[in-house]
Amino acid sequence: MIKKMKQYFKKNKLSPMNNRKKVGIILFTTTIGLFFLFVSRLTYIVVVGDISGTSLESKTQALYEGSKTVKAKRGTIYDRNGVVIAEDATSYSAYIVLTDSYVSGDKKLYAQEKDFETLAAILKDVLGDRIDPKKIVEILKNGKKNSKWQVDIQNAKSLTLQQKEEIEAAMESKGVAGIEFNEHPSRIYPNGVFASHLIGYADIKEREGKESLEGVLGIEAAYNDLLAGKDGEIVFQKDNFQNPLPGTVAESIPAQDGQDIVTTIDSRLQSYLETLMEEAFEEAEPEYITAVLTKSKTNEIVAMSQYPSFNPETKEGMDEEKGFMWQNLFVEETYEPGSTIKILTVASAIEQGIFNPNETFMSGEMNLIDAKIRDWDIATGSRGMMTMRQALSWSSNVGMVKLEQRMTDRWQQYLTEFGFGKPTGSGLFNEKQGLMPEDNIVTKANTAYGQGIAVTQLQMLQAFTAISNDGTIIKPSYIKKFIDPLTGEEKLVEPEVVGQVYAPETAQQVRQYMRDVVEDEQYGTAYDMYKVDDYKIAAKTGTAQIAENGRYLEGENDNIYSVVTMLPAEDPEYTLYVTMKKPKEYKNTIIPTIANSILQRAMDFKEVDMVDTSAIQTEKVTVDDYRNLETEQAIAAIEAKGLVPVVIGEGDKVDAQSTQANSYVLPGETILLLTTGESRMMPETTGWSKANLLKLANLLGMEVTFSGEGYSVEQSIEPQSPIKGKNLHFKLEKEN
Repeated sequence: MIKKMKQYFKKNKLSPMNNRKKVGIILFTTTIGLFFLFVSRLTYIVVVGDISGTSLESKTQALYEGSKTVKAKRGTIYDRNGVVIAEDATSYSAYIVLTDSYVSGDKKLYAQEKDFETLAAILKDVLGDRIDPKKIVEILKNGKKNSKWQVDIQNAKSLTLQQKEEIEAAMESKGVAGIEFNEHPSRIYPNGVFASHLIGYADIKEREGKESLEGVLGIEAAYNDLLAGKDGEIVFQKDNFQNPLPGTVAESIPAQDGQDIVTTIDSRLQSYLETLMEEAFEEAEPEYITAVLTKSKTNEIVAMSQYPSFNPETKEGMDEEKGFMWQNLFVEETYEPGSTIKILTVASAIEQGIFNPNETFMSGEMNLIDAKIRDWDIATGSRGMMTMRQALSWSSNVGMVKLEQRMTDRWQQYLTEFGFGKPTGSGLFNEKQGLMPEDNIVTKANTAYGQGIAVTQLQMLQAFTAISNDGTIIKPSYIKKFIDPLTGEEKLVEPEVVGQVYAPETAQQVRQYMRDVVEDEQYGTAYDMYKVDDYKIAAKTGTAQIAENGRYLEGENDNIYSVVTMLPAEDPEYTLYVTMKKPKEYKNTIIPTIANSILQRAMDFKEVDMVDTSAIQTEKVTVDDYRNLETEQAIAAIEAKGLVPVVIGEGDKVDAQSTQANSYVLPGETILLLTTGESRMMPETTGWSKANLLKLANLLGMEVTFSGEGYSVEQSIEPQSPIKGKNLHFKLEKEN
């Protein structure tokens, strides 16, 4: 066996010497191959600058280059007169640096342990009770013990620029350091509760590690992309602390600021409406109450409110347990409109030539197939025979169904032409389309008096223009124009005509009949309830049952109470629509109080706004925000602009002002200032214009009435007397 093995090794030359040679050759060849492979790969990397899809250049730049986002300014939202409704601001959050490597030359920028109590005291002095100095010191000591680079101060967020500067000034005066600030975008809403569901709000959202404001509700959400703009960027050489190196040149991509939006809202009327709505909500305690005031000819919304509401800046009121609703009820809530639709039924019958105002019929109830149509007063004894004109003022369901039966399918076509069954295209999120009636005779007949059809309030506003605008239907609108902040270019939003459904004479005739609702002592369901000084008012009330789970609720106040009014009746300037759902206590004075007050104020302002200023060439002055300023400081600032300050109260600081910040006024105009404190005396108003008297009433939150025309000669509260009660009256006389 051994002999054979030797022969095998000899034959194949497998000696130890030969084996070592072969291994050496293999190792040498492998080494040379790997070397050339390494050189080739290195050459590729040097030339191409890429490893497995990762750019070496970008990695190197990341070590030495920093970048900073240049925030685009979110567009400002204005009212129709240029008053700010929503605008950008900056807030700050405080943190304290603990690492002892945070220095600049010989200057220590970090918080030294011996200064912890001083820093805590500074925060307490500026931020007040939300800061507990002992807890701050404890947090700092724990952070130092655990070698933390920095610690955040939880109760030092959402700081104003003034608070930030006060903290910095206090550190400088005490010779300490360490408190630093992060900057955050924020949004301010200076008017508080103010068309909150329509305007909406924007909140901070974090995406890809960056904070930005995003619209959450209303216009802020619907036009978020337009308002937001596009952020820019600055790229710079950085040091170890991520700060720009002195002497280096930064590259920048400019930010593109968002578009400004001018709404159709009139802040004077909106603020007053909010006051009226809050009072009505507290008195009636309904599930909700809504009101919207429009310009009759253009269907521009000048005031819109729903309660419960909320403050978009503080978020006060956003408590769902207390009844808060996220929905914009004007577009997201569908309901059976009830008797306000009857003005459309009568108009359609007139247009079709089948309406005779003097025709009589028996009210109460009527049979239709296997159903009974009943009037609202059937339980207490119906009015019996009445005319078709009286059927509208008395709100007879029987009369409306008789008209609908004569129109046959044409009434259903009218419903489509009004825009029911499809969204108005408002642009607001989640707008409902409503429901058209089922295809049966009874349900279709029910629509003539507002049952069997589901609508939104915006659809009703659109349909009402067929009456207020002489037969032409106009789409509701809430935006007047968009403004490019860079170029100043304006894009106007024109009223959008939906269609012409009636002859002008038809609409005028219906408005005449609507006057009967408030003027006919026998048949007017709202006789003497709706009235505005010196004007005739057209109105139609409604009491709609509420359908739930296939049946109508039967509770005493389980209804939606409503009214539509048009003023002046002969040629409307304003249309008002108010609804109130399921009040705990219903009084028939609640809705008229809202309507009469806001319509009176609207007509008063219309007279003021009609003053011809075309000959005035003086450049307008921008009003600043004087709130929270020292009273003397505010007076000096107002006088410096050529304006006239009038102070109400004896407080040290300004609490409110009559003309809102960023408004434009003419030199010499009066700015009323309401100071802090309880002591407020009535100013001498002799010679004041009606406009300034209205501003005074708005500022004080009081009802105001006038007798005469011109300028103030008498006032119900004597000058320098305490301001008490809720009512003001002024006697006006024209100058000789």
